[in-house]
Amino acid sequence: MSETTAATTLDRSERSGHAGLLLLLAGLLVAAVLSLSLLSDEKAQIFIVAFLAILAVAGIFCLFGLAVGVLQFAGRVARNDLTKLMADTATEGLIVVEGDGRVIYANGAFLTLSGCRTAAEVRTVERLFTGAPEVSEAIYRLSQAVREGRAAGEEIRLAPSLNGAEAAWYRVRVRPLARPGGRKAALWTIADVTRERERQENVFQELQHAIDYLDHAPAGFLSIDPAGEIVYMNATLAGWLDHDLAQVGSGGLSVADVVPPNAAALIGAVTGGPGEVRTEIIDVDLRRRGGQSLPVRLFHRVAFGADGRPGASRTLVLNRSPGEDVAEGQRAAEVRFARFFNDTPVAIAAVGRRGEILRSNAAFARLFGAPGERTITGVVAERDEDALGNALAAAGEGRGDIVPLDVAIRGAEDRSARIYVSGVADAEGDGEAAIVYALETTEQRALEAQFAQAQKMQAVGQLAGGVAHDFNNVLQAIIGYSDLLLANHRPTDPSFQDIMQIKQNANRAASLVRQLLAFSRRQTLRPQVIQLSDSLSDLSLLLKRLIGERIELELRHGRDMWLTKADVNQFEQVIVNLAVNARDAMPDGGKLSIRTQNVPAQEVAAYGYKAVPEADYVLVEVSDTGTGIPPHVLDKIFEPFFTTKDVGKGTGLGLSTVYGIVKQTGGFIFCDSTVGAGTTFRIFLPRHVPAEQEAAPKAGAAKTLAADLTGRGTILLVEDEEAVRAFGARALTSRGYTVLEASSGTEAMAIVDGLDQPVDLVVSDVVMPEMDGPTLLRALRERFPSLKIIFVSGYAEDAFKKNLPEGEQFTFLPKPFSLKQLVEAVKTQLK
Repeated sequence: MSETTAATTLDRSERSGHAGLLLLLAGLLVAAVLSLSLLSDEKAQIFIVAFLAILAVAGIFCLFGLAVGVLQFAGRVARNDLTKLMADTATEGLIVVEGDGRVIYANGAFLTLSGCRTAAEVRTVERLFTGAPEVSEAIYRLSQAVREGRAAGEEIRLAPSLNGAEAAWYRVRVRPLARPGGRKAALWTIADVTRERERQENVFQELQHAIDYLDHAPAGFLSIDPAGEIVYMNATLAGWLDHDLAQVGSGGLSVADVVPPNAAALIGAVTGGPGEVRTEIIDVDLRRRGGQSLPVRLFHRVAFGADGRPGASRTLVLNRSPGEDVAEGQRAAEVRFARFFNDTPVAIAAVGRRGEILRSNAAFARLFGAPGERTITGVVAERDEDALGNALAAAGEGRGDIVPLDVAIRGAEDRSARIYVSGVADAEGDGEAAIVYALETTEQRALEAQFAQAQKMQAVGQLAGGVAHDFNNVLQAIIGYSDLLLANHRPTDPSFQDIMQIKQNANRAASLVRQLLAFSRRQTLRPQVIQLSDSLSDLSLLLKRLIGERIELELRHGRDMWLTKADVNQFEQVIVNLAVNARDAMPDGGKLSIRTQNVPAQEVAAYGYKAVPEADYVLVEVSDTGTGIPPHVLDKIFEPFFTTKDVGKGTGLGLSTVYGIVKQTGGFIFCDSTVGAGTTFRIFLPRHVPAEQEAAPKAGAAKTLAADLTGRGTILLVEDEEAVRAFGARALTSRGYTVLEASSGTEAMAIVDGLDQPVDLVVSDVVMPEMDGPTLLRALRERFPSLKIIFVSGYAEDAFKKNLPEGEQFTFLPKPFSLKQLVEAVKTQLK
């Protein structure tokens, strides 16, 4: 049986079904005619009716057959025959299998591949490709794909092959076929691709040989992409540098890993026009993995595309180590000079008489960029061109007293350099006329500006602190005497409200003074161990009310937050001030984000803030999507009384207070802002690690004061401000205490020496003429070791605590205080 005949046999049942139906209809017609000739008229009529009914049923059956594809018209059969002829003569094996696994078609190529002689021997692909697990898995994936209605393909290695050979490669594809009546079928295509795979393997082996030749060439070779990543390095160069080839090309090595920074800048400085190919000869030292230097000469070739962008380089590397080439003495001298010239941190350039740059080193390329076709005056800002041109002219005249120039770098005016110009004594023709040396001074200038800013802030802080201290004494008298007047007036008295207004405005002034003290870092803080995430969560409701409904508040906390030590009230003031400023920067609404996270010591440098030493910190970020802060304003935002708000809408102390609180807590605060994009404040607070003996604060540990604030005892009141001393004496005397007044520490010691027995309590100011509070305390301790003392001051407790003996016990009452606060403190100490 031929291949075509065998292939055709598989779908003959369909054609036989069509012919049988036609024969049945013809037989019925002949039987009806014969029966009609033998019957009477009446019976003939009945017979005709029955026969027409049979024909109707047969017609319906034929229409159904046409619909489902059992019957076909002659034109469609002709088309199917042409299609079938194309499939029968295809070079690839084709087999059609219905969903129930029945083979309904297979061409001759398939019969040849599968080794079948008759239609009955045809097997499905699943039965044909069996053996190794990887073969079964591939066929399963294809079967699964066609069941899901997808086309798929695999290349399968079968051993032994279908024709009995040792092994062969087959490309197997499958796709679903739409059959009449919605029946599912799959078309499998099988091709023998063994020769094709052999050709591919031969090409791959030849490529491997070529790579092997290049890898073990007597010279090094590498390719560097424009981003500085090494995409290829041969084995010779990898051996010189002691690097593993597996790291190359997978993001494991970059130019910075094998080349010092100066040389890297020189390699990256090659420039060219669109379509140009540039080759530079560069003598540099490469860096081995262990840190040792390897002197080499690079033939660095870079091709530029039509758009002017550089492609990956083709770089030949020659080893210049001693013993690697001829004329060793001359080569060694060249290597030493190249090393000194390119590795020096000083930017050096040889300049011609017209100012053209003849030669330059790596540091020059890193500082000013690739010289290209520029002149030396083209590397500085326009405002500095004339000064540099005059210096070059002076060098050409042989002058040696040329003053160094401080210039800005062109294209980056925020960077600066100091330039030294030296003439060449034997300059001739168009050769070198001057040598230009340059050192970058950007960081130095930034440090100078920071130092000047810090000095200014310190001077303003000292002034603010002194003013605040003196003003606190004035406010103390106002608030104190207001309390005395209120104690003698009923709320129904006409003057009661006037006195209340005096006290309320005095308290407002005291709040302003506290802001000044916060800026000068002389306010009184009560630090405690806190979890910032908890504190911010408690503050969220207040923040939502402050910023309004048009601004979205987002709180996002890091996991396992560390502890820090801060004054809770002051920290909340910091966040509130920042939130209010963010609200004012988003008049049309926006988003306020507050994030917390831990910053380990090794990650601090990634933020780019050089003022922050490496240590563990808790970071708080406050970001908004507002209008942003212009650069010329950003440097002044922490200065006191500096504000961009309209008159009456801010004192200018908000951010200066924030700055003072953060610095007094031992932290750091920075601001990054982009105009039109928003502002981010970052606060770094030191991590607190509790000591073993440090006890956690207990809830409800606050002291409960008695409602009765009267008492008995002798109190020595030491205060140099007469108004404050008079108020304190009246307040304590009215509560039943005996008060001895002293205007200085010296007078206080004289009073104590004249008493027969010690006083019960000393209430003393800290800053006084002749003898201050800490000195008075030490003198009193020599006579009365257990004497109790209360210090009052407008400065912070930490400002004088360091002057006291270690472990000294005392109570501190910050000015200004109210009458109630004073008598409560005294009552507590005398219990």
